Amino acid sequence: MKALIIDDEDLARAVVREHLSAHPDVEVAAECANGFEALKAAAQHQPDLIFLDIQMPKLDGFEVLELLEAEGKRPAVVFVTAYDQHAMRAFEAHAVDYLLKPFSKERFDAALAKARALQTAAPATPTPAATELAAAARQGKPLERIVVKDGPKVTVVHLDRLDWVQAQDDYVLLRTEGKNLLKQQTLASLESQLDPSCFIRIHRSYILNLDRLVRVEQDTKEHRDAILRDGTRLPVSRAGFQRLRELWEGA
Repeated sequence: MKALIIDDEDLARAVVREHLSAHPDVEVAAECANGFEALKAAAQHQPDLIFLDIQMPKLDGFEVLELLEAEGKRPAVVFVTAYDQHAMRAFEAHAVDYLLKPFSKERFDAALAKARALQTAAPATPTPAATELAAAARQGKPLERIVVKDGPKVTVVHLDRLDWVQAQDDYVLLRTEGKNLLKQQTLASLESQLDPSCFIRIHRSYILNLDRLVRVEQDTKEHRDAILRDGTRLPVSRAGFQRLRELWEGA
């Protein structure tokens, strides 16, 4: 097996490397100190297994895994993390193993054995998506940013810079800072991860950042538009207008 060790702490990578030395059938193809190095190494080495820290700068572990999935790559994963025990219990329900720092050699070997089993499991065995794992670990807390990969380029969109989102089949178009970015995700999936006090579904095809809304105009009895700060007009459905009214009345 070829493995990657991905952690921003030198000591943490050294501990994983030391434990792997007792398993001669596992080759450490590369060590990475951040998510961008990890994506490059994964493309180069095509690993079977990754030991992946969650809390990293630039790109966290979930975002690295999500971007690998977008490229059709999904190695076996053991998360290595300092997350609290309560949050990580959610992973157990998703059949994914993790190592809570600090961990023993016995616990490491058990996680490696589980990763082997997941790797050799039948193709029909479901593996949770990175977005599902991230939501489980967040314990209901909303997203703070979205990562989008376009070829070799990775863009991190902070949600305070996101104007609106449009559904486009199995993709969403993200409007941010005058640019359009396309991400493979359904609108319903993204909506479930956003803060409902900041983002609202105004139409079956649109989610709006409420901070960008100036007013709602009614052109006809059945047609309304949301007018944004930059002059953009987005359609507002009857259900979407009702959501806006409920939000305004509850404010």
